[in-house]
Amino acid sequence: MAAAENIIEVTGLRTQFGRQVIHEDLDFAVRRGEVMGVVGGSGTGKSVLLKEIIGLIRPAAGDIRVLGGDVLNDEAAMRRARESWGVLFQDGALFSSLTVAENIQVPMRERGGLSQALMDELALMKLALVGLPANAGPKFPSELSGGMRKRAGLARALALDPDLLFLDEPTAGLDPIGAADFDELIRNLQQSLDLTVVMVTHDLDSLVAVTDRISALVDKKVVVGTMAELMELDQPWLRSYFHGVRARQVAGMAAPAS
Repeated sequence: MAAAENIIEVTGLRTQFGRQVIHEDLDFAVRRGEVMGVVGGSGTGKSVLLKEIIGLIRPAAGDIRVLGGDVLNDEAAMRRARESWGVLFQDGALFSSLTVAENIQVPMRERGGLSQALMDELALMKLALVGLPANAGPKFPSELSGGMRKRAGLARALALDPDLLFLDEPTAGLDPIGAADFDELIRNLQQSLDLTVVMVTHDLDSLVAVTDRISALVDKKVVVGTMAELMELDQPWLRSYFHGVRARQVAGMAAPAS
């Protein structure tokens, strides 16, 4: 069987702010069609890595390729990549002065070529896709609950029918029921839309429910594997994370009843 295509390839990455080195000679790859979780302790640069891939932060050294294109040095490759991905930042990062529908239409307006009537119709479709009612469209973000804002942000991330979806702490701030519902939504969308998903998270429940593989940022590099594989590694942070009290609770809840 042929190896799965890498949709993202990061090699030799060095991230440095002043004298502080966050990543050193880091390699990171994501296969087409998988859900890749990204975990790590505080200060290990999880969100920074995501922002480097999408071009918001430029690394000190290294190469980043998305969909085969050199997004660090080729403006055309970066433009093509941006048209092929969607991003959900923490708490949705919606524009407060725009309605939910107008927020969803922002990427459509940037691309251009669509009538207002068509954009209105597409916004309604995206709302339905993420489980929001049509009457959420005319509302402003401040009128929505935290969970609804995340769904609205996800609808905007899906506005241009991307192949690749980046999620930064998608369940942070949600209650357990809301977080579980959002995990289920992500997995269902990934399967139905054939998405590749990169999800920065600290939530063990999300890792169990959604991810195919996990990239753990430790010692300025990445250790990659399934949850079962990472749990077998004798590395201090990994053992603390995957064998701590919370991890045992999650494992207990995930175990089938006898």
